[in-house]
Amino acid sequence: MEVFGLALLGILIVISPGADFVLVLKNSLNQGRKAGIYTALGISMAICIHIAYSLLGISYLISQHQWLHQAIQYAGSAYLIYLGFKGLLSINTQTNTLKANQDKIQASRYFAQGFLCNLLNPKTMLFFLSIFSQVISPNQTEQTLALIYGLYMIALHAIWFSLVALLFTSNQLEAVLTRIKKPLNQVCGAGLICFGTLLAIRS
Repeated sequence: MEVFGLALLGILIVISPGADFVLVLKNSLNQGRKAGIYTALGISMAICIHIAYSLLGISYLISQHQWLHQAIQYAGSAYLIYLGFKGLLSINTQTNTLKANQDKIQASRYFAQGFLCNLLNPKTMLFFLSIFSQVISPNQTEQTLALIYGLYMIALHAIWFSLVALLFTSNQLEAVLTRIKKPLNQVCGAGLICFGTLLAIRS
């Protein structure tokens, strides 16, 4: 039952709307399916970092030093606000030829955006700290279970946010999203700014 509860908790955390979701939606809407998927992969790769420092106990160190925790919070806040303003001010009238020529360059850019958006999110840090403090122990079996749970969370983030990218670039939604692309893009940009601002206020 405990394993089932942790698995369900992971699903609820991943699918709950947040900055990661807004970023994947924005990149998928403006730059297409590949951009959304690369963003999703960046997010899942950041989970690897969260798991690594949780297993090593670094997250405990962060939680015990307020200045370090606040520095990470402000860095994450600033990055979300930057992405939000960038989305609001960007011109989305690139030609298909220009997009095609920039595919390889943009892949790393969108991957980095997803990676940094998740990595600098203190809520994600605290989530993994609280979860792994419950599952990590000197017992070798429980350490193995903690590692398996970490891999489960990595896969869960990659699958969910890739599905979000696929859904919002599907043929069924393409016509609708094309008509509301500008206001939806503005909402995404404003959403990222709000997430960043709230994060800074709560710091």
